[in-house]
Amino acid sequence: METESEKNRNIQCNVDEIWNVLGKTWALLILKKLTENEVTRFNEIKKAIPQISNTVLSERLHELEEHGLITKKIYAQVPIRVEYSITRQTKDLGKILERLDGWVVKWRKEKSKRKT
Repeated sequence: METESEKNRNIQCNVDEIWNVLGKTWALLILKKLTENEVTRFNEIKKAIPQISNTVLSERLHELEEHGLITKKIYAQVPIRVEYSITRQTKDLGKILERLDGWVVKWRKEKSKRKT
């Protein structure tokens, strides 16, 4: 049987694991963009987030793919065409992110009420 300390340590490990991916700059915005369409190309993401460099965008996409949050399909044509899409895992995460977005909106309104 797991002790309370072991349970807390396991919870901490789970949070650390996902935050190491989602906590990186731009990761959540990239996922948000990818959830808008069934498939999305690199340049479409870049246009949606113009402040991100090509290098960082490539790194984040690679990391998200490594963690099973997105898939990448490469078409053998000239010029090469690459499409990204979200996985079932990310569709579930999208539901959580929608709730988080609602939470942010709610408390932003509360904060602005207090200032006036």
